[in-house]
Amino acid sequence: MTDAITLHDLRFRWRRDLPLCLDIPQLAVPAGARVFLHGPSGSGKSTLLGLLGGVLVPEQGSVTVLGQSLSALGSRARDRFRADHIGFLFQQFNLIPYLPVIDNVLLPCRFSHRRAGRTAAQGEPVAVAQSLLEALDLSPSLWQRDAASLSVGQQQRVALARALIGSPDILIADEPTSALDADRQQAFLDLLLSACEQGGATLLFVSHDQRLATHFTHTLSLAALNRAGSAEAA
Repeated sequence: MTDAITLHDLRFRWRRDLPLCLDIPQLAVPAGARVFLHGPSGSGKSTLLGLLGGVLVPEQGSVTVLGQSLSALGSRARDRFRADHIGFLFQQFNLIPYLPVIDNVLLPCRFSHRRAGRTAAQGEPVAVAQSLLEALDLSPSLWQRDAASLSVGQQQRVALARALIGSPDILIADEPTSALDADRQQAFLDLLLSACEQGGATLLFVSHDQRLATHFTHTLSLAALNRAGSAEAA
């Protein structure tokens, strides 16, 4: 099995006069894996996700995603690569509040020709978005409502549909269940894992709640990976 993500001698700090935030000698995530990455608040989890998405660049070492060295790309090319290949599910969802639900789901197709093409291969884009929302049990009566008018749980499902549309190769979820009660958390995890399985996406799920680890095929501790130590991370 090939690796979807590899890190080698990765070092990152926010400023040269600050200690290292991340110092990771090696990491490999197999393609198609369901990975649970845990660490306490302030341990550098979100910083690592920024490096994997090409939002940040390392001070030293390499970040290779789907065979592409992100350091070899310029800023605009990294943005394009991220839009084409990576679906992000954020803790605060990052929906555009004044846009209707259906338009929020379709946003990746506006920013990526690749994901637009993959969506079109499955059917008319609006119909594909509607199908995702139906699968996530979001009522059609909500599809034309502004995202800001939805409940937290409803917004979360819209954010997942947006992350999944266009079948990204990698899905990165940053503490997406932290605001949910136990029942909704379980239901959401079931939906997330099922959607990744159907689409063949590699899943990197980041959380401080180690009780969730049993749902995943691989478990990683950032504290064990990071030689900089959580006390110095940001």
